[in-house]
Amino acid sequence: MLTPHPAILRGLVEEYEALMAHKGDGPDAGRRRELRVQDLAYTLCVSTGTREVETALARARDLLTSAREPAGVA
Repeated sequence: MLTPHPAILRGLVEEYEALMAHKGDGPDAGRRRELRVQDLAYTLCVSTGTREVETALARARDLLTSAREPAGVA
């Protein structure tokens, strides 16, 4: 499986979480937010090889943690 670049993956996770934490300011803003959330959820799932957004978020966090850890020193 291809691994997404950590900076891209981090951006997707942060934007998704920010949108989920913020509720829109009116019907148009709410609809745009909903569409963006759906787009981000799909992209996260494709990027992590999963089918559920919660699973994708967990996998993304694991990948980001692994990316921060130094390469295995044996």
